[in-house]
Amino acid sequence: MKRSGRLGKVKVTADGEGVVSHAGAELLREMAGFTGLIDAWDRALISTYKAMPIHFPGTVLADLAVAIADGADSISDLKSLRDQPVLFGPVASTSTAWRVLDRVSDAHLSKLRAGRATARAAAWEAGAAPDLSRELCLDIDATIVIAHSEKELASPTWKHTFGFHPLLCFLDRTEISSGEGLAGIVREGRAGSNTTADHICVLTMALAALPEAARPKKGDPDGPRLLVRADAAGATHGFAAFCRGEEVAFSFGFAIDENVRKAIVSLEKNAWVEAVEEDDAVREGAWVAEITDGLDLSAWPEGSRVIVRKERPHPGAQLSLFDEIEGLRHTAFICAERTAGDTSDLSLARLEVRHRAHARVEDRIRQAKAAGLRNLPCKLAPENHAWLECVLAAFDLVAWSKLICFSDEPALTHCEIAAFRYRVLHMAARITRGGRVVRLRLDRTWAWSKQLALGFTRLRAAFA
Repeated sequence: MKRSGRLGKVKVTADGEGVVSHAGAELLREMAGFTGLIDAWDRALISTYKAMPIHFPGTVLADLAVAIADGADSISDLKSLRDQPVLFGPVASTSTAWRVLDRVSDAHLSKLRAGRATARAAAWEAGAAPDLSRELCLDIDATIVIAHSEKELASPTWKHTFGFHPLLCFLDRTEISSGEGLAGIVREGRAGSNTTADHICVLTMALAALPEAARPKKGDPDGPRLLVRADAAGATHGFAAFCRGEEVAFSFGFAIDENVRKAIVSLEKNAWVEAVEEDDAVREGAWVAEITDGLDLSAWPEGSRVIVRKERPHPGAQLSLFDEIEGLRHTAFICAERTAGDTSDLSLARLEVRHRAHARVEDRIRQAKAAGLRNLPCKLAPENHAWLECVLAAFDLVAWSKLICFSDEPALTHCEIAAFRYRVLHMAARITRGGRVVRLRLDRTWAWSKQLALGFTRLRAAFA
């Protein structure tokens, strides 16, 4: 092999001036300011100070959210912003950030959530709103977060690990292949999966996090249509009844027990129809059928339907004894429209596609874990609740930036957080001053510099 002749010939010095990295993170800081998130969080916590603070709490928490989007998974990682004062200005120290989180009580936590709702309304008005004439899908799911030391609420989990079992709700936004972080709660590691009270709590917070125009209007058939999706952990009579009371449609995974198996066996062969993909193309090796008439659903809201899918198993899939009889894997879900009198105009196959899309919540959680959710860094529960709010805010800031600043750039709107950091947030630049103007001169050789420059222009025009 021949060595490159360039190795060791580049002269390296430490005398660069005005050079900064992470220039794209400034876009998220401006988003937090323009949407009113910083001001709302200031108002939520300013009463906890006896004198005027040097670093206002809203700015500190917003900086934490930006740092989380930028890759931070602990409070000390705020130094990624603090180490570049020429770009980000004075940023709070780690100890100051700790003290701000420590000021958050349960009462303040509700104000932080209200602040995120206010920011969401502003972002939607500026161009990040979904099409409210279509059904909005809220996906609820839980995940395990490992703790490596003793922390409040940390306990053994059902996966035989030690940590937390938070429950989260995301608004599905297919136009950016991502979502918005509506709500979440930190729970004990031993918290049950199908806890009705926790699901009701998270859905209540998620509905409150939506702008007024997107919330369900009771008794108004022309109001916004919302669908709550969950796996079998959400399929409880109490949660389904709560959804009906809020006039929100639901679609939950449904356990296959003896009664369901009997209903499947009793189906006629012609009861099965071919499953389809989202583009209505036939899904090879998959069929769906309705078994509502074969079950006693009197404990569920009126109009509930149970639909089952059978398909050829993927390599490595584990089959039950029932599945092995036919060699096909069976899954089921229960769904209902928002009121007893409503009937869906979707076919069985389209209802199944709609429910199957709930699997995207796994991608949302995976991206959230890549942006702060992998670690709940604080010892006390209220502090970790506040950290979770910063994680959800980081999720939102990235989503709103994609929708407002890069809507015509699929490579940016449809990329995951790791790629978004590489392409946008971690961009290098040089700061110059002249004629009383400060300029952030993005690296012109970088493939995405023009898109980021245009993104700043679009952001400021959207809130002008």
